[in-house]
Amino acid sequence: MEPELLHYEKIVEEALRSVVRTALEQVMAFGLPEGHSLYITFLTTGPGVDVPQRLIDIYPEEMTIVLEHQFWNLQVEKGRFFVELSFSGRQEQLEVPFATVTSFADPSVPFGLKFELTKTASEDESIGSSLADSVLDAGNTAPAASNEDKSIDPDAKNKKSGEATQMGEVVNLDYFRKKR
Repeated sequence: MEPELLHYEKIVEEALRSVVRTALEQVMAFGLPEGHSLYITFLTTGPGVDVPQRLIDIYPEEMTIVLEHQFWNLQVEKGRFFVELSFSGRQEQLEVPFATVTSFADPSVPFGLKFELTKTASEDESIGSSLADSVLDAGNTAPAASNEDKSIDPDAKNKKSGEATQMGEVVNLDYFRKKR
């Protein structure tokens, strides 16, 4: 870090990632509160990520896991978390560094965060395609985006019925950044 510059964007990004860590620590300690579900999107081939190769073959860039009804052995460390999920009937452990998380959401509140990736989190900044394209419901074999009830699009279900649902905003750090 250059001594004359304070890198506020990086400081804020790290603080927001700690929100994800703290939420997971609370879930680890007390369980997931009734009605809540956590959507965590991360880079499948990011540094330090340990995901079975068969899942990387399906989701070569990014995937979303849903912590809701069936997840086991959630462990949270300062820089990463571990969780076991069922994929096609097989229980698999995932290791996900917080630096590789691209978004976090709890639609029941509603609350969501979207993270900018730095070169340390990914060598390819172009990764970050549509979240809905990579949603994987932990109990299903197909992406949840193809399952109407599990879609990450909060309005998808209500668009057909003509109703509107108000959801929380995803925090975008660009709003707070000083324009040069």
